Order: sequence, then C-alpha cells, then structure tokens
Amino acid sequence: MKTRALFIIVALALATGLGWQFGRQQHTHSDAVATGERKVLFYQSPMHPWIKSDKPGNCTICGMKLVPVLEGDADTTGGDVVKLGPQSISVVGIETAVVTRQPLRRTIHVAGTIEDDDTAHRRLSAYVEGRIDKLFVNYVGAEVTAGQPLAAFYSRDLLVARSEYAEALKRPASPERESILKASQQKLRRMGLLPEQIEKLAGTTGDTIDIVAPSSGTIVERKVYPGQYVKEGDVLFEIGDFSKMWFVFDAYERDLAWIRVGQPVEIMTPSVPGKIFTAPITFIDPNLVMDTRSAKVRVILENPSLQDAAAHRRELLHKVFAEGRIKVEGEPVLTVVRNAVLSPGGSPIVYVLKGERDYEPRHITLGRAGDDVWEVLAGLQEGERVVTTGNLLIDAQAQLDHPQATPALPVAVAPERLDAQQASALLLLEKVSAVGDALSSDDLAAHNARIAALHTVAMSTAEELGAPGKRLSEVAHVGPAKTLAEARQQFYPLSMAIAGLALQWKKQLPAIAEKVKVFECPMAKSAVPSADTNQGRWVQMQAPLRNPFFGNEMLDCGKEIQP
Repeated sequence: MKTRALFIIVALALATGLGWQFGRQQHTHSDAVATGERKVLFYQSPMHPWIKSDKPGNCTICGMKLVPVLEGDADTTGGDVVKLGPQSISVVGIETAVVTRQPLRRTIHVAGTIEDDDTAHRRLSAYVEGRIDKLFVNYVGAEVTAGQPLAAFYSRDLLVARSEYAEALKRPASPERESILKASQQKLRRMGLLPEQIEKLAGTTGDTIDIVAPSSGTIVERKVYPGQYVKEGDVLFEIGDFSKMWFVFDAYERDLAWIRVGQPVEIMTPSVPGKIFTAPITFIDPNLVMDTRSAKVRVILENPSLQDAAAHRRELLHKVFAEGRIKVEGEPVLTVVRNAVLSPGGSPIVYVLKGERDYEPRHITLGRAGDDVWEVLAGLQEGERVVTTGNLLIDAQAQLDHPQATPALPVAVAPERLDAQQASALLLLEKVSAVGDALSSDDLAAHNARIAALHTVAMSTAEELGAPGKRLSEVAHVGPAKTLAEARQQFYPLSMAIAGLALQWKKQLPAIAEKVKVFECPMAKSAVPSADTNQGRWVQMQAPLRNPFFGNEMLDCGKEIQP
C-alpha cells in the first residue's frame, strides 16, 4: 500500500507539471478532429511510446492517459526515420548535442610505485680485511652526510699503513721524504681512506679507524654487525640518494601512441594525501614486456626533506603506491559525444535530429576514443545534431515502427519480444546511466538536470515490480544537489538498488544481457562515507568504465561484474 501511495503522489506531481500542456494539446487535437482538419491515427503513451491503442485509455505500464497522435505527427513517410510526438519528447527528456570539430582530448590514468634513483646508489665495501668494532649508524633508512662516521674498523694492515705514514711525516724535508710521503698517502687511499681522513690521521691514536660515508644519502642496506670480521671486497653499506625519486609505471600498448617524453604527469599518492606532484616524463623503455604488453615509463620527482625535524625523513617514501594522470591532446578532428553512440564496440549508430521531431538512425565509423567524445571517421557531418539522452528509447521505438529494418543495435529485439518489462527496464537503466555519467564527469549541473527524470522512472518501475521493487521505491527519492559530495551520497543507495535489479535482468532479458554493463568499485566508502559497505555498484550502457563515486579523481577504479 505504501508503494502504491508513493506512485500516486509521483503521478499527481507529474500530472501537475504536464497536465496543462497535455490538456491544451488534447483540446487542440479534439478541435482538429471536429473541424475535419486532421484525424486521430492512434493513441500513445507519452512516457512509454511503444504502448499504443486505437482508442483512448491509460498506459499499461505507468497508468498515464494515452494521448492522440494525429496525421502529420506520426512517421508516414516510410524509411527508418522515427517521429516522436511532443509529449514523448518532453516526458522522456530527449537531449541532443552538435557534432563538432575539436581537439581530441584524453586523460590516461596510470598506476605505479615511487622508486629511488638506482643510478645514484653507492656501495661501500671493505678495502682490506678487518673487524667491525662498533657501528655508529645501525639501521636502514638513516640519513647520512658525506664524511659522517659509519663504523669503527680494526685492521692490522691499516694500522701498519698509518704507522708508515706517521713515520714519513717525521722525516726532514727532502725529495726522498716527499716521495715516501706520497707513496704512503696512495697506499692509505687504496685502503679506502678519504683525503680528509688522511690529513687528520697523523695525530690519531687507538686501534680503530673510522669508515665514513663517501657521499650524502640514505642507508638502504646494512650488511655488517659489531664484532663481525670482513674480507676484502665484502659489502658493508649501501647508500641511496632519495633527494630525487622515480615514479615508474606501466604504459600499455594501446596508450603508447599518446605518450611522449616531456609530457607532464600529475602524480598522487596516499602517503601524501591532498597533494599533486607534477613532473615531465623523462624515459620510455623501448622494450615491451610481452606478458603484459606494456612498457616501463619513468618520471623524476624532487623529494625535499620535511620541515618537521622530528620526522627526519623526506616527503616521498620509497616503494609507496602512486597514481598518475597524463592529459594529452591531439589535432582537431570531427567528434561526437560518447553518450550519443550506441554499441561502439559492434556496429556504432547514432540518431540524428531531422526536422523538429524526426530522428534518423545513422551508422558511423569511429576512430579514437577521447574522455568525453569519439572521433568520427565517417557517417556524420559537422553541425548535425545527435541524440545524447533518450537514444535507447528511440531505438526501441524504431524496432517497433520498422520491424523489417536491419536492427540498429546488437541488442535490438523483435517487437513480440520487446515486452513491457524489458522496455521499462531499459528506460530505467538508461536514466541511471545518464546520471552516473554526469557524476563521473564531475558535472553537477548535468546531474541536477537529469536526476528528476531518474526519480520519476524509478518510482514508476518500482510500482510495476511490486514486492521486488520495494527497495527501489525506498531509495528513489532523489533530487538536485548543492555539491557533488551530496549528489553522490544520495545516488549511492539508488545506484546499488538498480545495479542489483540489472544483474537479475541480465539473466532474464536479452536486451539487458547484451547491452547493459554493471561495474563495482572496491573503495566506494572512501568517496561516500555513508555507504554501508566498501563496494559501490553502478550501471553503464556502454564502455569504458567511468566511476561515478570518485569521478576524475579515480575515474577507472573498478571492474565489471556478471550475474
């Protein structure tokens, strides 16, 4: 009863908004019939145009009053052109866009890790045999500076060489002294001592000599412990330079044509939330990894030390996950918006506006895909208008009007199979897909323009479903939002409910199974804190995946799921 009451409220609200228009049109139609100007051909549902009757009545799906279609309002010219009455256009909310010539823009989303510059690594090895008596730096990750002591080292050979050097210094000035002194210094350098250490060596005593850092950097590996004996050539420490880091990611074969050295990349990492690092591509590996059909790409980032002395580390950590965005732009080409294209992977088709309410199906040839548009190689001309919202409904109407025509879509079915349930389901899924597309584009204005139609269709569908539509009716009360966060919060439960229905319909209804895609994001709760789980599902009428919960922040986060 509650569901029935909600449907009545929606119907009354819709009637209030459109009643004056329909009443005026019906009055005009009656006058036309009375004067013999035009006769009524049939009666048609303004919400579900495929519902027709030869006499007045109500739509069997939504209950709305059928409106008359007069001579001249229906397609009587033959061919495949679909003509819709003004009532259908206003209720369904058909939108069009102009075919334009513009630069093809695309955002390539990549994922990789922050690595250190391994060309700047320095390994510190033992030059002579000896024993590590003490470690001054005993953990990996420590920041060191050039000349800083790392360990106290006992070596008999070093002590002998130090004594020889001290004795050479005590000799009176002479060419012979200079020769002996030079030979002693060379011997000490061959044993690993730096010139600065040799200068201070004469006044030192004790049984150990310090091993010092040859350069500033970060200890990335420690191979020794106090008391450990080492042989000549044994690695003691490895020092890396973390002042510059590499963002390394895989560029897949299909994206390599877009990527060039020097292109800027916007990089984000969860370890530095809210900050975007921007740096150019410095290297693209010419060797393709055959298993993944991808190439390694490198970006070099500056990595300053944090101002907080207590942190004692640099901003970017080694081996953390990071994501990148590469915004590329090509030469101007003829383009059509993505929403206008039905079946881009099969036989692409668009509906072109011809006249005031005539829609012509047009097969087209597609080229490259941009963020929001497709490149058009053939089939359209600049300046033509194509349907962007409502094209699936028009396609269903075309199959009813022209059952002998070649199906425009792989999902098109014969009229006898396009029953009320399938047609109603397609309408609902198209509306939720349109709203999801607006959110994935971070377009609040488009969301607010489309959300009312989704609310109306969702309530109507819930009433048709009866008990299975209870959850849909509970979450269908959506409307315009002030912010994208608010829009996504109200969209989430409705999207989850419709995605659940879509998965069921994909098992039962041919058109849904072949056309509709259901995607799932494993991190939805991060974008919609009110979500009851981390999973967020949504419906799309066409690929590629575009996440409505994160939008451009993580547009391609998710995967397609099956019933």
